[in-house]
Amino acid sequence: MKSTTGALVGLCATGPLLLALPILGIGAGTASASCSIGGAQSVDTSAVAKQVKAILDGGDKGSVSVPGLNAPADQVPNAKTIQATGVAMNIPARGQVVALATALQESGLRNLTYGDRDSLGLFQQRPSMGWGTASEILDPVHASTKFYEGLRKVSGWQSLSVTQAAQAVQKSGFPEAYAKWEPLATALQKAIEPLLQKDGAPSPNPSPSGSADAGAPSPDSAGDCSADGDGTGFGTIPAGALPDEYKIPASAPPKVQTAIRWALGQLGTSYQWGGSCTDAHSNNPMGRCDCSSLMQQAYKAAGVSLTRTTYTQVTDGKAISVDVPVSTRTRSSWRRALPATCAASATSGPVTWRYASRRRPTWRRRAR
Repeated sequence: MKSTTGALVGLCATGPLLLALPILGIGAGTASASCSIGGAQSVDTSAVAKQVKAILDGGDKGSVSVPGLNAPADQVPNAKTIQATGVAMNIPARGQVVALATALQESGLRNLTYGDRDSLGLFQQRPSMGWGTASEILDPVHASTKFYEGLRKVSGWQSLSVTQAAQAVQKSGFPEAYAKWEPLATALQKAIEPLLQKDGAPSPNPSPSGSADAGAPSPDSAGDCSADGDGTGFGTIPAGALPDEYKIPASAPPKVQTAIRWALGQLGTSYQWGGSCTDAHSNNPMGRCDCSSLMQQAYKAAGVSLTRTTYTQVTDGKAISVDVPVSTRTRSSWRRALPATCAASATSGPVTWRYASRRRPTWRRRAR
């Protein structure tokens, strides 16, 4: 653990036993805005299209040669558009790989005018399923934008495998089919990345009204709440799950904001003792969360590594008192407890995670 990383202590109750659970806070960091906890909002596709054009027009015109493509003259331009759209939307490299692997499986990276039933385009999206009109789906920028929007809505997609993330968006009848394309998609992403213009304009993230705000801060300036900047990629928080007045503290270090927002995206999912918390919203019990895996995966989304169990997490980082008043903490030594104390029995059951508030926010399991 880096010396700049501190630890904050929450509690995870297993039956009658209370265990101190280290919840990492990141020092020497500030955020200029609080992380959004609203639901997923649509992106202005016209704003994305303008940025994609700028990225492609201003980029290096060098060629891309990647073994494994059977029609590079058609495939490489489509791959560049998919990747440039990801750049415009502040989707990280791994998300771009997911999109490329998906397009390789669905269309062979070709903008097909046909498909199963009414499926069309690079991602074989269907007008009848709400992906857009036929002409919109055949626009590679629109198709890519809609794919990335779908990816953002997948809670914790950054922690999923490429094929799991792709399947969560596509809902294919062949859920494992994307895995074989990961190596080629990764090679493509790496080959294309240095050729793209690094656009300096703000990402077309949605404003609270759902329309693009040209002056909206980029994810970095907005606290780096998530890969897409507004937290929506970490899942929708169920209505009524949080007090109306609750906001993630704007003064929290960016990585702490990210961990909090990721954890809030798991509200309403089932508790599973021993679960990995890598697929909390699925029907796979062992993909659901227990106390320590919830903490581990929340901080993984923020780029901070934790060990797996409560017994080892208590030694991660440096412990400080949760009773230190926030007002006395300086920005350079800011430490803030993740508003999530886990209270859960040692065995799984028909329960869900919920948000509870006493003196400070906590997490509890709720019987269903």
